[in-house]
Amino acid sequence: MDSINECLINETADIRDTIRAIESGKKGIAVVVDHCGTLQGVVTDGDVRRGLLAGQKLKDSVTAIMNRRPTKADVCSSQASIIELLEQSGLEALPLVNEQNCVVDIALLSAIRRHSDPGQATGFSSALIMAGGEGRRLLPLTENLPKPLVEVGGMPLIERQVRRIAHAGVNRIYVAVNYLAEMIESHLGDGSRFGVEIHYLREPKKLGTAGSLSLITEKLDGPLLLMNGDVFTSINFQYLLDFHSKHQPLITVAAIDYHVEIPYGVIKTEGPFAICLEEKPSQQFLCNAGIYALSPEAVSRVPPNQIFNMTDLIESGLSQKDGVAVFPVHEYWSDIGTHAELDKARSELKIVRETLGDLEESDEIAVHIELNHRRAA
Repeated sequence: MDSINECLINETADIRDTIRAIESGKKGIAVVVDHCGTLQGVVTDGDVRRGLLAGQKLKDSVTAIMNRRPTKADVCSSQASIIELLEQSGLEALPLVNEQNCVVDIALLSAIRRHSDPGQATGFSSALIMAGGEGRRLLPLTENLPKPLVEVGGMPLIERQVRRIAHAGVNRIYVAVNYLAEMIESHLGDGSRFGVEIHYLREPKKLGTAGSLSLITEKLDGPLLLMNGDVFTSINFQYLLDFHSKHQPLITVAAIDYHVEIPYGVIKTEGPFAICLEEKPSQQFLCNAGIYALSPEAVSRVPPNQIFNMTDLIESGLSQKDGVAVFPVHEYWSDIGTHAELDKARSELKIVRETLGDLEESDEIAVHIELNHRRAA
């Protein structure tokens, strides 16, 4: 039985602490208990993101978003009954309690299934990294180097993306290339050293930010993960997939929380008269993070051999009810599009590695959890 201490929090915790528990516990759930260990409620990653969409802040109490009547099971229950309860409830995890309602363990559906059927796997059908841009804002660095090969923490950005996608269980990765394509192909190869298949989509002409989707000839048997080649993020792709699968939209758009601080007093008027003065207010927006989950139908809507952008595809989804879902990103995210953003990402990654000490080259999960902690702090 794995230790569940990292998943447990009390009612004095805030949403920031809850995110840490969900990530550190690696079970997709935080369990709220009192000082005796008695179950008070649970919080999933979906609860967190719904709370953020509703306007909750990271400093707000966990009680604002927790489920006070969670699905639970007796610790003595059989695996078959626990699986049935999880499947009927549409849950990935639930707390196991004793006769005193104290939390003893957490049942994880994927872990139970792996134990009973090691070959079973779920996830995105494939992924696509858009790596054809010229990276003009990073000149002169990108004069003879494609932007996806710019190093962050001693590793090319696109290699970080491939490794994270592979770690998420996606076996087939498409890479759309154009500018200095041969350098990207030479570095990544066929993907075998990352444990995946990499297939290159070579545009005969510039097709826009979504046009290369039409170059995928294989039939997709599930959602496609798409991300821009200049994104450095520790987003949990499984949570994105779970969110997309639950809501069943045409497109799920990952969105970052962006604040704009206005350095002046803002005057609100009614006719010629002032009715309110708000001193140095801030505005909050959800902005496109350049990461998407696309249904096979969405991919089929991209016309062949013509310029087509993601904004066109999103507009197509907006034209139908529930066509576009928004997945708020509370994890670390950076758009490596400018020298300032590149320097910032390199600096933050350096601090994280110094904090964690010596790590194996492949042990990136600890790095991404620490990046998330810094993002939430």
